[in-house]
Amino acid sequence: MGVPFATAGRDGSRRILCAVDTAARKAGLHVGMPVAQAQALLPGLVLIEAEPERDQEALEALAIQMLCRYSPIVALDAPDGLWIDTTGCDHLFGSEAAMLADLRRCLHAIGFSCRVALAGTLGAAHALARFGKEPVTIVPPGGQGAAVDALPLAALRLPDDVVAGLRRLGFDMIGQLVAVPRAPLVRRFGMEVVRRLDQVSGAAAEPLDPIEPPDMPRVKLGFIEPIGTPEHLARAIADLADMLCVLLGEEGLGVRRLDLAFARVDGRVEIVRAGTAAPNREPRHLVRLLVERLASVDPGFGVETMTLSAPLTEPLDARQIAAGFADEAGGDIALLVDTLANRLGAHRLYRAAPVESDLPERAVRTVAPLAPMLKAAWPAELPRPVRLLDPPEEVQTLAVLPDHPPKQFIWRGRRHRVTHADGPERVFGEWWRSKAESAAVRDYFAVEDEAGARFWLFRSGDGSDRETGSHRWFLHGLFT
Repeated sequence: MGVPFATAGRDGSRRILCAVDTAARKAGLHVGMPVAQAQALLPGLVLIEAEPERDQEALEALAIQMLCRYSPIVALDAPDGLWIDTTGCDHLFGSEAAMLADLRRCLHAIGFSCRVALAGTLGAAHALARFGKEPVTIVPPGGQGAAVDALPLAALRLPDDVVAGLRRLGFDMIGQLVAVPRAPLVRRFGMEVVRRLDQVSGAAAEPLDPIEPPDMPRVKLGFIEPIGTPEHLARAIADLADMLCVLLGEEGLGVRRLDLAFARVDGRVEIVRAGTAAPNREPRHLVRLLVERLASVDPGFGVETMTLSAPLTEPLDARQIAAGFADEAGGDIALLVDTLANRLGAHRLYRAAPVESDLPERAVRTVAPLAPMLKAAWPAELPRPVRLLDPPEEVQTLAVLPDHPPKQFIWRGRRHRVTHADGPERVFGEWWRSKAESAAVRDYFAVEDEAGARFWLFRSGDGSDRETGSHRWFLHGLFT
């Protein structure tokens, strides 16, 4: 445990703790405690003056990072929280759990610890993130009421005097309030308690005040009469894409991520997010990506406004338009990548890239489809199969030791008689990884059976010394 640390500021004439670290919290200190009391409890406490303005700036900067990566609707929950409306965005990460895992990795990488919760209402997400038992909570649709029943009253964001009054009446948890008649609560404490309960359950709406970076390319369309048919929405998307591409062209930018927000007449906002593998400002391509996502949009009783923004952009120079007689069959592979990523999810698209390692299973990794080429390369003079088995599968062989290929082998219950073979290619273990690999040896053979199928086999060990391997045979890859 480190030296206890806290920041201090003024609340009227009192000096109180504004933030405490883990060591101070474990010692019994908490936000709002008078500084004199904290120092009496913990004489070794390190105190510095709080800087609320800089904290606010840092929170706003973090919110902009979240907006660019996770959702077009991000709002501040000062002094130390963020609201992120991820509706329609989780598919880009594969699932809600994968999205939250990525969010935690991102925050930890830049030095923040965090607790995250995903729920159908802002009130439930806020309560679980700040008062839940788990660092990550995902509430199934409609389950927010049961999820918060056991949380303390402070999770409702009620004033301290209201919480204290409720506790004097014997209420400690949210679920206890849900079960009592509302009229007596309203008479004694006003509408605030009922409003917060309804916001947690979803019976009452709770609008967000999202941040809007002033330099983000954004265009907006409003409609005299609400629209809701796919045809009208698609036509509006085309108009927005044309407007946005003109704006991007003036700034010499190409879009990497698009956010399309549909503001409905009932106050709800539907969101569509799409990404591109490379900077792009071709209106037709952007329209195609967004229109394919319309099936996930519920226009309700109609859409009043639509806003198209580009939270992530990159420089994009002007390009020469191909002549009408040019061969366009090849097209731009980035457009194909965008289409597939939009339909299947970006996490499902990758290509294989070489890694400098002699062991075949470590000599390859996956990278983004359009990632730049790496300096490493596979050895052109050595045969490598088009498919590797992970892990290699053991086979039964009839072989002459130590340097001869097998005469035959049995794989998955089928016997293969070897007619041709090349090898051995000796591969040593990577001694710097572990002691077990310092003496490890594999001898690889490329063999062909009577049917013309080609296989990549290896023997674990050099054939004589047991310390080099088990001397068992494995099938590691298929050439055809």
